[in-house]
Amino acid sequence: MININQVIEDMDLKGNPSKHRIVVAMSGGVDSSVTAALLVEAGFDVVGLTMQLYDHGQALQKKGACCAGSDINDARLVSSKLQIPHYVLNYENLFQDQVMEDFADSYLRGETPIPCVRCNQTVKFIDMLDRAKKLGASAMATGHYIRRRKNTGTPSLYKGIDSSKDQSYFLFATTKSQLEFLRFPLGSLTKKETRSVARKYNLDVAEKPDSQDICFVPDGRYADVVRKLRPGSIDIGDIVDIEGKKLGQHNGIIDFTIGQRKGIGIGGRKGVDDNNSLLYVIALDAKKKQVIVGSKDYLACKKIKITKCNWIIDRPHNKEFKILVKLRNTSNPVVGKIKVDFKTGTSELDFDEPQFGVSTGQAAVFYNTKDHSHVLGGGWITDAPNMLDLNNFINA
Repeated sequence: MININQVIEDMDLKGNPSKHRIVVAMSGGVDSSVTAALLVEAGFDVVGLTMQLYDHGQALQKKGACCAGSDINDARLVSSKLQIPHYVLNYENLFQDQVMEDFADSYLRGETPIPCVRCNQTVKFIDMLDRAKKLGASAMATGHYIRRRKNTGTPSLYKGIDSSKDQSYFLFATTKSQLEFLRFPLGSLTKKETRSVARKYNLDVAEKPDSQDICFVPDGRYADVVRKLRPGSIDIGDIVDIEGKKLGQHNGIIDFTIGQRKGIGIGGRKGVDDNNSLLYVIALDAKKKQVIVGSKDYLACKKIKITKCNWIIDRPHNKEFKILVKLRNTSNPVVGKIKVDFKTGTSELDFDEPQFGVSTGQAAVFYNTKDHSHVLGGGWITDAPNMLDLNNFINA
């Protein structure tokens, strides 16, 4: 069972807990609810804040994602049971401008965006964090599965103990100054333990399912959202092979992602061996509105360029060094050598082994080769050339 004294110690705040106000970002799910409950039991002065990110009428109809109508109500009920103040912040316009618009534009460029990172990077850890400070909080706590530890007096980030729930990939953009104010009480718990704590406190959300989709994308249909946000900007185009031969037609490149195999809309090729009969999306040409397909071999990527790098650690002494890098939340970290340009905030990374299905718009998150749980930082992938050089293909 949870050791409350350990919770207090991990909060890293001097003096009696009752002297510290903690704002908890409450989404209405079990994780943030348990975060609030633990801090209340620990004796902190807890205040719950919930973001409303949608039109209220639409929000009431949407279930299964954070910051929707039913979830706001769940957060309110939990706060009432814990006897803590609870406030709802209307961030609909901010979220539209800073997250949803970027999401749509990124897809139209043929990229694969990660709006959850953008939300943490903007609305949650800038606007919401600023509101927490204005409420006189000593810290803001969230229900993320990630650990905050101090090394030589400086806060660092580490993967959550529960590897199946670790959210370090989505928090790479957390700055050192933000980390001074943020706390993550669930980082040392497993999801099973979290639900057990929720049952102990008799919280109604104890068995509430985890949200699976991006919060503003109903049923995981990303393209439908882009079509709604950018009506008239999505054109039909051709599906072509690596030699430029037309194989079919599509209704918009937003329906495809790099590395996709299923749902392309054309079958495998006849008269070729099994290894080459399956077709994958190799590249997306937004200008020509082409989806380029080929065998898996063409997806091999040996080097990527990364921009807007955020280093959570102190600036590395060497400009070239080995790191572990995670290219998708669900993938295992792989080894590579990174070359850093601190003046421009860009980096180039060479993989020890070729990687497949790497897409621009995704994040590259860095980990320590000596301690694989230690998050060093990360950035956004702006160039990921594979065996099909798209520039040469376009100019052919």
